[in-house]
Amino acid sequence: MPVRVLLVEDNDVYRSSLELLLGLQPELEVVGAVGSGTDAARVARELAPDVVVMDYRLPGLDGAAATRAVLDASRAAVVCLTAEATAEERTAILRAGAVALVEKGDSIDGLAQAIRSAAGSGTEGA
Repeated sequence: MPVRVLLVEDNDVYRSSLELLLGLQPELEVVGAVGSGTDAARVARELAPDVVVMDYRLPGLDGAAATRAVLDASRAAVVCLTAEATAEERTAILRAGAVALVEKGDSIDGLAQAIRSAAGSGTEGA
């Protein structure tokens, strides 16, 4: 059974690229994609993904607040993506409950592995 992934990324081009590249990965299925932190929890509740891949800097809610909202609304694990989070922001996202923090410059294989690992960290359906 593939790992069901929800993408939360405000940059349309980057979000579309992630959706395409992750969709090519074995054992991953992108089930949805949204562009704001305020939509993340609602869509996570509706689609029941195993893992939510979330940008840290989002309109509406930042990654830490959106992570808390997703965890309150669903059983998904959260993997945070960041291009330039400060040490304080990194700490905040992990304290909010994200299971991993991945740099946007890392390889797609590295992100895919973080998603697979997150799915194995206690989420249902993984």
